[in-house]
Amino acid sequence: MGNGFGEKLRAERLERGLTQAELGKNLYSPSYISLLETGRREPTAEVIEELARRLELAPKALEAWSQPVSVSDAEYVLAGLYARQAWDLRDYQLAASHAATAAQIALEAKNNSAWWNMTYMQAECVMKQGQLKECQQIVEHLLEHPMATESAGLGVRAWQMLAAVCHGQGQLATAVEHAKKAVQLSEQLPKGSTLIIGAHRALIGALAESGKLDEAWEYCLTMIEHMDEHSMSQLAGEVAWVVGNVAFMRHDYVEGIKHHERAAKLLSPANDIELWARFNKASAAVRLSSGIVEPETLSAIERAELALSIVGGNKTDQLEVAFIRARWLYLTGDIPAAVDKLREIYKDRKVLARHTAGEVSLLLGKSLKAAGETTEALHYLEEAQHDFSAAGASDRVQQAMDAVLEIRLAERRAAASHPEAHSEAS
Repeated sequence: MGNGFGEKLRAERLERGLTQAELGKNLYSPSYISLLETGRREPTAEVIEELARRLELAPKALEAWSQPVSVSDAEYVLAGLYARQAWDLRDYQLAASHAATAAQIALEAKNNSAWWNMTYMQAECVMKQGQLKECQQIVEHLLEHPMATESAGLGVRAWQMLAAVCHGQGQLATAVEHAKKAVQLSEQLPKGSTLIIGAHRALIGALAESGKLDEAWEYCLTMIEHMDEHSMSQLAGEVAWVVGNVAFMRHDYVEGIKHHERAAKLLSPANDIELWARFNKASAAVRLSSGIVEPETLSAIERAELALSIVGGNKTDQLEVAFIRARWLYLTGDIPAAVDKLREIYKDRKVLARHTAGEVSLLLGKSLKAAGETTEALHYLEEAQHDFSAAGASDRVQQAMDAVLEIRLAERRAAASHPEAHSEAS
C-alpha cells in the first residue's frame, strides 16, 4: 500500500472536523482508523469504498493515494511514525523532533496537508513540554498558511491551540479573543463535532478565569446542546467536567457536584491517565476555590497527585498540583505547613501563568497574615494584585485589594487603641 494513504486520510478527516471515532462511527473503531492513518494496516477495497462515501470522495481518489512510494515519501512516513511512537510513550521532546523532521520533508515535497499536520503535531509536543512561547510561534505560522482559512476544521484547531497557549501564559483577554474565533469558525462544522466542543471549552476556560462567569455559563449551555445520546462517553465526561468547573466558580455547588460526579463516572484512568490527572486536579482546584473542604476534595487531590506521579507532567503541572495541596493545608488550618509549601512553589513562580502566579502570591499573603506576619503578607498581596491586573483577572484584583485593606484597617485600629506604643515605634 502506498505511503500517502494514511496521511491523506488523516488530512481529509481533519479538514472536515471529524475525529477518528466519528469517521469510523458504527463500523470501524477509532483504533482501526488510527492504524490506517499511521500505515500499520492496509485498507481493503470495501473499506476504501466506505471511507470514500463518508468523506464524500470518489473511491478512485482514495485508490490513487496508494501509489508506489518515492524515497522522500518513505522518509516522511518513517519520521511521522517515529513521532507518533514517541508521543505514545510521552517522550514529547523526541516526538517534536521527529514531527519537525517529517514537516520539513513534506515542505520540500510541496505536500501542504502533510506539512500542516506534522507542524501541528510539533506544536502539540512543544506545548506538552510547557514551552508556550515556542508553541505560540509555531501556531501563528500555521495560521498564516492558506490552509487555515480554506479549511474550517484546521482553522478551529489552530485558533483553539493559540487560545490555550495565551491562557497558559496568563494573557486572558487575548485567549478569549482567539477562542471566540475558533467558536465562530466551528459553526461551519457538523453538529456534535469534537472540534466544536474543543473550541467551546477553550473559550469557557478563558472567560471563567477572566471572571466573566455568566458569559462562560451561557457558552456551557450552548456546548451541552451539541451533545446527544450518540456522543462518546469520554467526550461527555469532558463536557461535564467543564460545566461543573464553571458551576463551582459561580457558587452553584449543587450543579458543580452533579456534573463532576458525572464526569468522574465517564472519564476512566484506563483510557487516558493524563486526562484523568487533569480532571482530578481541576476538580480539586475548583472545590477548594469554593471553600469546599470535605473527604471527596481530598480524594481528588490524592488522585491528581497519584496520576501525575505516573505520567510525569511538566514543571507547571507539578507546581499546580503542589499549589492545590497548599490550598488544602491553608483551608484545613495547617498554616505553618501551608506557608512552607507556598514558599517552595513561589521560588518557581515564573514558570506559572501570570494569573496562577498571582494565586500563589495571594494565598501566601493570606497564610502569612493568618500567621501574624502582616508586613511580609502585604508584600505578597500587593504582588498578587499586580499579577492579576496584568493578566486581566479583575475579580481577583479585588480579592487581593480586600486582603490588603483588612491588614491596613487592623493596623489603624491597633494604632488608635495604643497611641503611645505607636508613637514610640515611630
